[in-house]
Amino acid sequence: MNARLPAMLRVVRTTALVLLLIAGSAMAQTGTIRFVVGTAPGGALDPYARIIADHMSKTLGQTIIVEHKPGANGNMSAAFVAASPADGTLVWIGTQAFTEINPSAFSNQRWSIDDFEPLIRGVEAPLVFVVHPSVPAATFVDFLAWAKANRGKLSYSSYNPGTPSHFLGHQMNEKFDLDLTHVPYRGSGLQVTGLLGGHSLFGFAQVNSSMEQVHAGKLRALAITSASRYRAMPDVPTFAELGYSEFTAQVWFGLLVKSGTPVNITGRLLQAATAAHADPAVREKLEAQGYDVSGETGPQLKVNIKQQIERWRRLVKAAGFSADDRGQGQ
Repeated sequence: MNARLPAMLRVVRTTALVLLLIAGSAMAQTGTIRFVVGTAPGGALDPYARIIADHMSKTLGQTIIVEHKPGANGNMSAAFVAASPADGTLVWIGTQAFTEINPSAFSNQRWSIDDFEPLIRGVEAPLVFVVHPSVPAATFVDFLAWAKANRGKLSYSSYNPGTPSHFLGHQMNEKFDLDLTHVPYRGSGLQVTGLLGGHSLFGFAQVNSSMEQVHAGKLRALAITSASRYRAMPDVPTFAELGYSEFTAQVWFGLLVKSGTPVNITGRLLQAATAAHADPAVREKLEAQGYDVSGETGPQLKVNIKQQIERWRRLVKAAGFSADDRGQGQ
């Protein structure tokens, strides 16, 4: 009996581990799921997360809670999910800025894109260059003339440091030698509030945060970063039309889970996410927010993200930007 005891103990340990894995998988398919959002409530990411969570919860028959963990331009939320069990109970709401720019913009980053498996690239939208109505410019050409006449006196705003809004503004500053000061906000909603109040006079803004104010005449849109004219603002020229194709860019939001999550769990989540983005009622809500629904899935997603990391690395380096994600948020 004594000689057989170690073998019996190994069998017991293996059986217990299998039971724990089965129990964890079952819990992930029946318990509460948390959508982890790396920005404060009220920003551009919030409505997307809630619209998708509502549909997916009905498909899965599970409660989905939207949980905000702002800080360090999404790095706090990413590190939290990356350090948690790969059981599918946490879904990270990733963005173009979080996944493609942060790896170059932040030192001591405690996660990498390889910690995640992208499920779906949900929605995408361009940024729009807007000015306060007090700016004496009806076109981007007018704006450049005014900005050059006031060189060294003006500032541009972004909705967060380390985002496309920041780096496109820096690129504009460098290209046209405007000697602008960067004024960062902590969210797209706050940036638009600052623009409306005249605290900052211009900047690259999220479409869904600024579109209503543009249509109401409270902000003026001079150019947009989409490759072709944007359906929600058909009268606004693209930067490419104006001869500045280097300002073409899209931001996107999507769903990612931790790498190593069991295939049966990722399969259920992906199926529910795909159904949500394909639902006409959901698409209508998202398009009303100013988004185009992508719904792109598959292994090419991570390849595309890694390719874009290299594109933004060059802009980040040119801007001389660096931050430490151990800080308490930006």
